[in-house]
Amino acid sequence: MNERIYLSSPHLGKEEIVFIKKAFSENWVAPLGPNVDGFEGDICKYTGIKNCAALTSGTSAIHLALIMLGVEEGDEVLASSFTFSATINPIVYQKANPVLIESESDTWNMSPEFLEEAINDRLNKGKKLKAIIPVHLYGMPSKIEEIKAIANEYEIPVIEDAAEALGSEYKGKKLGTFGDIGVFSFNGNKIITTSGGGALVSNNDQYVSKARFLATQARDSAAHYEHSQIGYNYRMSNVSAGIGRGQMLVLPEWIIKRRSIFESYKNELSDIDGISFLDEPNPDFFSNRWLTTILVDPAKTKGLSREDLRLACEIENIETRPLWKPMHLQPIFKDCPYYGNSLSERLFDQGLCLPSGSNMTGEQLDRVLCLIKKKLGK
Repeated sequence: MNERIYLSSPHLGKEEIVFIKKAFSENWVAPLGPNVDGFEGDICKYTGIKNCAALTSGTSAIHLALIMLGVEEGDEVLASSFTFSATINPIVYQKANPVLIESESDTWNMSPEFLEEAINDRLNKGKKLKAIIPVHLYGMPSKIEEIKAIANEYEIPVIEDAAEALGSEYKGKKLGTFGDIGVFSFNGNKIITTSGGGALVSNNDQYVSKARFLATQARDSAAHYEHSQIGYNYRMSNVSAGIGRGQMLVLPEWIIKRRSIFESYKNELSDIDGISFLDEPNPDFFSNRWLTTILVDPAKTKGLSREDLRLACEIENIETRPLWKPMHLQPIFKDCPYYGNSLSERLFDQGLCLPSGSNMTGEQLDRVLCLIKKKLGK
């Protein structure tokens, strides 16, 4: 069988082991330590944000962000429907209610028009809106300025889910820094990894300070263990942060590589009838191209669907994946309020993520391209 080509596998540089060895040599293998402090500083320097808390996951970062903004039982949080469930689950952790917002076609991210429609309708129904969570899907910037303008008008804070978008920019400003609170993920399949991990970032000192406190079991200042509120075990370990420090050194290179992979796919496949790509709408948008995605229109491909293409790739040991199934179609969230026009349902039906890892070789890329062209009669 052919060697497995993964969708987006971890890609280490040369310096991660240096930071890890230092942690072991200095016996900093417990949670926290110099690598955690250094990693937080690296993220702040790279993004231009003021404060950062390194955590165990992007999910934990969203959960703490909701707590920072006072989200409680019965409150409502407006969030992208076209996303991974990790964006929505923390809302339920707080016993709050998700309100799901459809995408727009330019970026596949939260529609400002449907967002404003939802806000007005929920307010007219007497609902308490506590936060908005837009997602920068697959590294593509959302229309974040428009979303922020609406949020400011209605005085609703924004939690910016940039889990897939570290290094992406809008008008030259790094994503994750537009909202009241930003969130990153360093899961094993992300553009950089700490094996598992995430970060909460903000220019608000109190948000990050409180997040760090709650993430270390909310231990009060005392010689003994004193707790006056519920805390969580959400802090990143010093060893994991060492991986992150090394990864930050290669992040710019990995972005260049992933963007190059996208361009190769587009150059080779965009002239095939029925295959389309998500382009950056204009020069204000800069995507890290975490994953290259295509739409496969069976009406133009002689009936070949994205599922046919996915299965053909799997037979050849090539990992692909459908686009996210919208949250309003998920059994657990089917009863949540939803505002939209079902665009994300079409994206899910026709969309496929292609292998995009920065460690992908030219030979592997050629293998994927040859298979796709063969299936599409090219």
